[in-house]
Amino acid sequence: MDVIIIGGSYAGLSAAMALGRSMREVLVIDSGKPCNAQTPHSHNFLTQDGRTPYEIAAIGRDQLSAYPSVKIVNDIATSGRRTDSGFAIDLASGETVSARKLIFTTGVRDQLPTIPGVAECWGISVIHCPYCHGYEYRRQKTAVLGDGEIAMHYAPLLLNLTKELTILTNGKSTFTEEQRAKLVSHNVKINESKVVRVEHRNGYLTDVITEQGQVQCDAVYFRPPFEQHSSIPADLGCEFTEQGYLKVDATQKTTVDGVYAAGDNSSPMRSVANAVSTGNMAGAAVNRELAMEMF
Repeated sequence: MDVIIIGGSYAGLSAAMALGRSMREVLVIDSGKPCNAQTPHSHNFLTQDGRTPYEIAAIGRDQLSAYPSVKIVNDIATSGRRTDSGFAIDLASGETVSARKLIFTTGVRDQLPTIPGVAECWGISVIHCPYCHGYEYRRQKTAVLGDGEIAMHYAPLLLNLTKELTILTNGKSTFTEEQRAKLVSHNVKINESKVVRVEHRNGYLTDVITEQGQVQCDAVYFRPPFEQHSSIPADLGCEFTEQGYLKVDATQKTTVDGVYAAGDNSSPMRSVANAVSTGNMAGAAVNRELAMEMF
């Protein structure tokens, strides 16, 4: 086997296509549980705008079926190690597979707060990205669940989409006087009450309930902390950035020879378009590395 790709969503499928078109033997290991499974529609990806995440992935899998050297299996990679010829990956099914190179497209796991209703709304009306979701909530009542620099990051982006913006700091804010003055000058409301719960209908927000009352809003932006979905890169010795992403170079190569990463696990730009782009780069870079080793 030339390459094992762990993670079969957009980045993994994109990497597999680049490799399959170069006639590399590729195994894609996919758990079938994408992080955006709850998201109703995907946006800001040219030619696919408005499709469901499932549809986009299904088209990718169908197109990959044209390349006989690419195989996709529904399984979970549980551990991995370096071997004399490359790498070995143990699967939950009990099988062990081997390849010369690895590409991790395993994504990240969001650590959502225990606020009732947030998990049910995540990816629907409690959202993370103005580019992915903002247009659909334009001119509607919008909130940011966050404080300090996170809130200051969202605020200017959202003010072009709505003039009804509230910052929910979920407790006493940490804004500097300058930050607070900037928000107030743009008529951004600051609510420092503790958030009790989120009320919704089938994932679509109606109200945010705080200790001091009700805040009507249609969408809440929130950037949750996260953890890597797979521990195997760390076990192999891959380095991480201060933010917790896999450290990669311009070709998506990690700090471990023969190991690449693409998509959400190595980039804060969490979008389908970015996953496809970085996956394509990783696939091309791995193919070149294989080619040069044989030349």
